[in-house]
Amino acid sequence: MFAAVMGIIGAYVALRVVGPLSLPVWSRILLGIAVLLLAENHLLTKLAYGNMFSLELPRAVVIAVNLGFGAVLLTAAFHVVLDLFVLLRSALLWQWRPLPASWSGGAVVLALALAALGVANAVRQPAQKELAFEIDDLPAPFHGYSVVHLTDLHLSRLFHRPFAEELVDRVNALEADVILISGDLIDGYLDVRRADVAPLEGLTARDGVFVSPGNHEYYFGFESWWETYQSLGMRPLANAHTTIERDGEALVVAGVTDLRAAAFGLPAPDIDRALDGAPDEAPVLLLNHQPRQARAMAARGVDVHLAGHTHGGMVVGLASLVARFNEGFVSGHYEVGDMQLYVSNGTALWPGFALRLGVPSELTRITLQPRGGAGPESASPAAEVGS
Repeated sequence: MFAAVMGIIGAYVALRVVGPLSLPVWSRILLGIAVLLLAENHLLTKLAYGNMFSLELPRAVVIAVNLGFGAVLLTAAFHVVLDLFVLLRSALLWQWRPLPASWSGGAVVLALALAALGVANAVRQPAQKELAFEIDDLPAPFHGYSVVHLTDLHLSRLFHRPFAEELVDRVNALEADVILISGDLIDGYLDVRRADVAPLEGLTARDGVFVSPGNHEYYFGFESWWETYQSLGMRPLANAHTTIERDGEALVVAGVTDLRAAAFGLPAPDIDRALDGAPDEAPVLLLNHQPRQARAMAARGVDVHLAGHTHGGMVVGLASLVARFNEGFVSGHYEVGDMQLYVSNGTALWPGFALRLGVPSELTRITLQPRGGAGPESASPAAEVGS
């Protein structure tokens, strides 16, 4: 279905933009084919590598493909707007009134410029975001407790080893009490990603580094990646929890599997199993990659639910579309009953659509405070430190 939609978009751009150009026929044919190939790059990736989520080409080529793909999408969107305007104006005037060809050319130039900006925004190191969450009955030893939340690293040919190395240095400089990673760390099989994930072994925090799976872990051999994360010093939480103790008080960190797990014959998310045996009165921080189970997690007594998956919608204006597939949760802080839900825009994003316009990636540090302290609203706008 996705390939069919992208084929239609590519054909529309080829016919609407390339066709009318004053170029030799062979040039227009080659340019039209290039547009179709860019539109169908995910299908071509699947045919070449067996998986549409792993484009194993040099980084410069991956960037160029994303630039071209973004330009095709934006060109199509702009021309739909232009065509609707022409139809409406012609209908009102009862006379066909096409726009000058310069309008189409301007739309293409604008699309290319925005695509270049979007890709540049996507591949940069994430901005640092500072938040504070209020928790009822937070034990005194955990007042001011510092949590670094990472998600959607998507380490790949695009977000490669140098990206991971710099990210690890930045995270460690924050000297967090705990580092929590809510899935989608990789895009690619273990044999081609070993060097890219290796720097994650350097992550350090007083109470450790914990990780739950995202949907992309299941696309590339879940068991092998789960073992690799453990070998890198991360403590995996898949329908499981750990208890952090300070001065006789406890804080629970839990994690569940991803909603895609069952499709691969693996355990589905199970919050009851994850919290089995956890101290009843201890606050619960939950790692759950997709936010659409938030209401069920709140009903189970979770205090803070950390998610990703949506990439914040990536482009301004797409939030309403993304929300339809995530129970209305796309980006930022939500109060779900007594639970704090935070949906990160992601530390990076899927290299198959590396485009960010108005929705920056983030490296998130969350400070826990007792109810009555400075909550998420008091942190608005949240502090962001670029890199």
